This record gives sequence, C-alpha cells and structure tokens, in this order.
Amino acid sequence: MTRRVSLAGRVVLVTGASSGIGLAVAAEAATDGAHVVLVARDLVTLHAAGAACERAGAATVEVHAADVADDPAIARVVADVVATHGRLDVVVNSAGVVAYGRTEDVPPEVFEGVVRTNLLGSATVARHVVPVLRRQDEGTLVLVGSVIGHIAVPTMSAYVVSKWGVRALARQLRIENRDRPGMHVAYVAPGGVDTPIYQQAATVVGTEGRPPPPVASARRTGRQVLARVGRSHARPQLALTNEVIRLGFTAFPRLYDAIITTSFRLGATDLDRPTPPTDGNVLASRPERNALHGDQGSALVGILRNVRTSVRTGRRPESGR
Repeated sequence: MTRRVSLAGRVVLVTGASSGIGLAVAAEAATDGAHVVLVARDLVTLHAAGAACERAGAATVEVHAADVADDPAIARVVADVVATHGRLDVVVNSAGVVAYGRTEDVPPEVFEGVVRTNLLGSATVARHVVPVLRRQDEGTLVLVGSVIGHIAVPTMSAYVVSKWGVRALARQLRIENRDRPGMHVAYVAPGGVDTPIYQQAATVVGTEGRPPPPVASARRTGRQVLARVGRSHARPQLALTNEVIRLGFTAFPRLYDAIITTSFRLGATDLDRPTPPTDGNVLASRPERNALHGDQGSALVGILRNVRTSVRTGRRPESGR
C-alpha cells in the first residue's frame, strides 16, 4: 500500500462519518492528529463517532448533522468549517446507501433516494468544496465509488447507476480543474467491505445482502482511501479482484453475464437471512445499525450456507425463485 501523507494539523471533512468506511476514514485521520469534521444524518451516532476520534488523537473534532444531498445544509457546513479553520484540506465523500431489487420492482422513491444520496450527494458536496479548493489551489476531494460503478450486477440497478455516475463526476471534475495543479480530485472504488451498509439496505428481494469476497475490513479501506490524498490519478481499484471482474465485464460480456447471474446470489446475498420489504436507511437514517463493521461473518462460510440453502429449497441461484 502506498504510504499516505501526514494529515497532522490538516482539516479533514468526512461525510457518512457515523458508520462503515466514513467512520474508518475519520478515525484514521484522527490518529494522524487532523482536525476532523464529521458529517452524517444522525447526530447521536455522530457524537459517538466524534468521541472515538478524540480518543484516537484528533487535534479537534466537530460534528454536523446534514444530508449530503441537501444543498443548503452542505453549503452551511462548508462555510462553517472554513470560518472556523480558515481552510479545508481534505474532503472524503463516503456517504452512501443501497437498494436491492429489479429495476421495475424497487419503489420509485427508494430508487430515486439511492441516486439522490450517492450521485446527487456527491455533486452537492463537490459544488461547495471545489470553490474552496480552487481558491486555495490546494487540497483533495475524494469521491468514494465502488467496483459496481464499473460493472453491472443483478438486483442492484439503483446502486449501479448511481456509482457509474460518481465515477463520471470524478472524471468531469478533473477536467474542469486542470488549471489548479495544487488541487486534486481522487476517486476510489472499493470491492466488498465489512460494513453495515448491506444490513441497512432497502430491499424487495426477500433476503439480506452481504459483502462479496474477498472482504476487506473498514479500517483497511479507510487507510487506502486516505492514501489517495494528493494523488488524483492513483489507481482507483482498492482490490486486485476488482480488476479481474472489470476485465471479465469488458472483454467477455456474455460470459460475465452468465457467471454473475448465478454467482451474485450465492456470493453477495445471505439466503439464511430472510428480510421483508423495507426502505432500509435510504429515506431516513437508521442509527441503531450504524457501526464500523457488519456482523455477517466469513464470506466463504456464507457462500457454503447459500449453496446448501439453494439445494435444500430447490431455488435457482440466478433468480431466487
């Protein structure tokens, strides 16, 4: 892993900071002695995350309850941070939500909610952060995407569309800001990460999602994200297997489609955790499930359980029917 620059004394703003990758990024920045600014929808879990950052050694900690797609709220957050610190050095936009279901089955408000948070939220953050970084001619905006922003998978169309959009946004921002050589726009694409996002997801497929193997820890992913600070053109994929999957999707599309329709249900869902239709945390925060890690255990054991369940119930893995 590339050695990251020291964040001691720098102002680091993280969205989605109350859970998962965002929480890990904030904690890692705190260990460097950064001034950490945490943004998420739920204030109670934000305060808990802030306390953890203080214990980890943050120079200062402040929290802001805001939805990343709420333009006036994000404008106020950025303005407050700049007024307090006089600058903004690193912004990591990792707020994200998931919905499981075929395109025509996901309720329209849920589909739009996923796109609103993941894609429009990224654009909203950029809208208010980029002018600050341009004035400084210094600093980094990191947009957290996904390997799913480079491929297609069954029953995740809202997430796929949103993350393809995040990748396009990052590329667009680089083009628009080439005249500021000290400013960086980085994009990262994690694979499977052990976070609660799968259990917090909206779903209409009847089962809970799970991170596909190989599964990285949230802390490892947080370190990888911060290693992109100051490196606009660093390799975006955070796992070697991401590159293999992308190659299959691009070079062998018919074979990829045949494999993914079977392997996704066995490797990226939990057939032993039936779940009624739910909006998850797409439309509103579910703070009781905010945490650094998920609780779904070994990916290999999960796959073996899924195979057993499919054989026992006679369900076809590619359809779930």
